[in-house]
Amino acid sequence: MSESLWASRGRVAVDGARPVAHDYDTAVIGGGLTGAVTALLLARAGQRVVVVEARHIGAGTTGRSTAKVSLLQGTRLSAMSRRQPLEMVQAYVDGSRQGQTWLREYCGTDAAAADWCQTRAAFTYATTPEGEEAASQELEVARRTGLPVSWQSDVPLPVATRGGVRLEGQLQVDPMSLLRSLLADLEQQGVTVLEGVRVRAVHRHQAGHLLICDGNDVLADKVVLATGIPILDRGGFFARLRPTRSYAAAFRIPGLSALPMCLSADQPTRSVRSAPDPSGELLLTGGSGHPVGRHTSAQSSVDDLTAWTTRAFGSGERTHWWSAQDYESVDEMPFVGSLTPVDRGVYVATGFAKWGMTSAVASALTLSARILGAPRPDWAHGWDSWRLRQLGAMPQTIALNTSVAGSFGAGWLRAAASGTRPIGEGEGVVRREGLRPVAACRVGGQTHEVSAVCPHMKGVVRWNDAEQSWDCPLHGSRFAPDGSLLEGPATHDLATEVGGHGGIG
Repeated sequence: MSESLWASRGRVAVDGARPVAHDYDTAVIGGGLTGAVTALLLARAGQRVVVVEARHIGAGTTGRSTAKVSLLQGTRLSAMSRRQPLEMVQAYVDGSRQGQTWLREYCGTDAAAADWCQTRAAFTYATTPEGEEAASQELEVARRTGLPVSWQSDVPLPVATRGGVRLEGQLQVDPMSLLRSLLADLEQQGVTVLEGVRVRAVHRHQAGHLLICDGNDVLADKVVLATGIPILDRGGFFARLRPTRSYAAAFRIPGLSALPMCLSADQPTRSVRSAPDPSGELLLTGGSGHPVGRHTSAQSSVDDLTAWTTRAFGSGERTHWWSAQDYESVDEMPFVGSLTPVDRGVYVATGFAKWGMTSAVASALTLSARILGAPRPDWAHGWDSWRLRQLGAMPQTIALNTSVAGSFGAGWLRAAASGTRPIGEGEGVVRREGLRPVAACRVGGQTHEVSAVCPHMKGVVRWNDAEQSWDCPLHGSRFAPDGSLLEGPATHDLATEVGGHGGIG
């Protein structure tokens, strides 16, 4: 798997010697920004908290973000306003603002934060007449929510633009350094952090909730699913979320100065920021996103982003490239609250649509208030996981799941039609062995054969030629070449017994 710029600077060190208790007040599943801030807020209030992370801290979207902490988010507000009344858009902005404010104040308590947290202006810029119209709509909606935005005709980028929306005083961070600071505070508060422990299921128990884990199980009164997309299906969130994958790259450009944070209103989106580095400012660009598992070649997206950067900024050295997974809700608003309308003991936070640096903290603020029995922020109603206004998104929900059904059928048909040609290095194919689709790939000189059927909802996976992974086009579960689970709503690996019954599920 590709490594982000942030991850290349070192993992977050976890105290593996801390004793593990049998039961806790709250178990937080997921070691990204949502999980870390939620755990810290609960621990500060005196709760006994455990954070359970399947891989390592920051392995998910947080550690692979472009890490813009901005209230100007491309054309997100105007897109939201086409599905929601202004009061809901206002609730989103107010929550994002409070999340940003909390993070700004938190950075102010860390003596080293100047190295990993900087203030920058943010732009939503346009390069075409259509983009200019979209940016103008974003300006109008942003002003109606009280954001102090303005129009600037000369966007400071080396590409021809038609102007854009500007918002001063936003933040950019190194997300792994942020997590490193949060982890130090968590351990100081006595929070237990478990890495390399995957939660397979959560069951109701007479004393709370029992987490079925790899290794020792955990008992907790409350559970927070901070896993990007909930790993428990009983809330049905997989049917209301669209998994997307987008790409980022870091470049060393001679003479580059610090840049504002920019995002295009045109498609495909192009994200730009700079990042401090001992060698000088690095350029970070991003974009070229697509639904997970539904792109013929992910590598072509990486190549497209690299080519655009070279055209815009001139020749330079690409030092890193990576991708991240995000989830967009059918009605544009995040889902934060109870997993089901009747179960108040398990909570979710999802649907951040690539803006998790603000939404994660906002989610932590409202979830911790609910768990502690404290008054929730006024804006929290707009983020509720079971808000009534979701009924208005029924056409989008139907369209999303019709597309999923189409991907399901197409995957099985492709497997039926595949041949048996030799597999080259870095290649993966899905073929039939009897009635069973088999995923075969060759990576590092080693050939792997596993079931091609995702254990979540039986979709047939597709090969990701950029990251050399198996990606499910239904709900975004992803697997390593050997079938081991990377991320998504699935909780089990691809079956390795392809010759038997296990090979179909």
